[in-house]
Amino acid sequence: MPDPRPDALLQRSRAAVWHPCTQMKHHDSGELPLLSITRGEGAWLYGSDGRRWLDGISSWWVNLFGHCNPRINAALRDQLEKLEHVMLAGFTHEPAVQLAERLAALTGNKLGHCFYASDGASATEIALKMSFHYWQNSGRPEKQDFLCLAGGYHGETVGALAVTDIPLFRAAYGPLLRGATVLPSPDARNAASAVEAAKSAATALEAHLAEHHGQVAALIVEPLVQCATGMAMHDPEYLRLARALCDRYEVHLICDEIAVGFGRTGSFFAFEQAAITPDFLCLSKGISGGYLPLSAVLTTDPIYAAFYDDATTRGFLHSHSYTGNPLACRAALASLDIFATDDVINANTALAARIDTLLAPLADHPNVCHYRRRGMIFAFDVVADAGFSRRFYQAALAREVLLRPIGNTIYLMPPYILDAAETRHLCHATVAALDAALQPDEQAG
Repeated sequence: MPDPRPDALLQRSRAAVWHPCTQMKHHDSGELPLLSITRGEGAWLYGSDGRRWLDGISSWWVNLFGHCNPRINAALRDQLEKLEHVMLAGFTHEPAVQLAERLAALTGNKLGHCFYASDGASATEIALKMSFHYWQNSGRPEKQDFLCLAGGYHGETVGALAVTDIPLFRAAYGPLLRGATVLPSPDARNAASAVEAAKSAATALEAHLAEHHGQVAALIVEPLVQCATGMAMHDPEYLRLARALCDRYEVHLICDEIAVGFGRTGSFFAFEQAAITPDFLCLSKGISGGYLPLSAVLTTDPIYAAFYDDATTRGFLHSHSYTGNPLACRAALASLDIFATDDVINANTALAARIDTLLAPLADHPNVCHYRRRGMIFAFDVVADAGFSRRFYQAALAREVLLRPIGNTIYLMPPYILDAAETRHLCHATVAALDAALQPDEQAG
């Protein structure tokens, strides 16, 4: 029988599990705490040592409606009694079809032909491959280059990493990666205005396309918020200008909404705020409400038509064993039901305003700059030493909040179900942890 002691489980995990996005030596040395979680309920995670933490980052941005949500749980129990999985090659089932229909409807049926995968990086790979293959099928094989933005992040598989511009993730694998052109970001933090930053970045895009459009297959962007680079936010004007330029120069626009879709930026899809439609839409993370691995790529009728042919080689032959898994699709459908019945987008507007009010003092904090918000994503940069990030993380845990800074950028991306007391706790703990972490000679807790 396994040893029930919390410290025994932590020892076993360090010995048996290679944890993601982690230097494992930091766990072994005690520099970075490893937490044992036994259950989740609503916004809270509960540890085996009796402690609890409000999940202020939605467990890496996936959880929308709280842990162990009763309505999503009920849907999964029902689906478990019907069908757990069947391959989607040559077969179909109601959850996959219904989810594809509902996602298409949410784009005004401008996008569809839903291609399922299991994670965000896979969605990126699919969109890149579809764009590349489309130009091959269209008799324009010279269009095979990709454009991405400075500081952009699109996943860590080889294709996705090729259009990611964060050295921490890609530097070690440079020789494996296909080249991509990195263009200026519309990040508004250091510009006179967000609109000016958008126009400046679009001008750089226009200059590149004017000279090289004949070789460019697609531009990939994270609409409105470049998350992994430190929640770099930009004005919708960039998307409007980029869409117009891509149309003029016959280049695909890929919107990577893996992190920013499903209400995170204040609209259901971020691209809606620019009144545009991309050629490819990549979705994951919140798609299943934080329950099961699932991703999807939606595209246009003309792109789909370029693959529709008697020749098998002209088809899109990409596949994943768990493509369109019924349980994951059913969780996603339950999540969409909650959006519809609870008027979530409007409710989030009110919740975001309350959080904004509670965090308002940060704007005048002497160590804080660039406090910013887009929908339900809140962020600010901290002027501090290199050890600040780890101190803040531990100080927040000591105050019953899970917040994981990106460098010296602190961000909040909580689930959508916070009540008034939880909202106050999240915000007050954030401010208190900030002040504690700025005192390196004192105990963060």
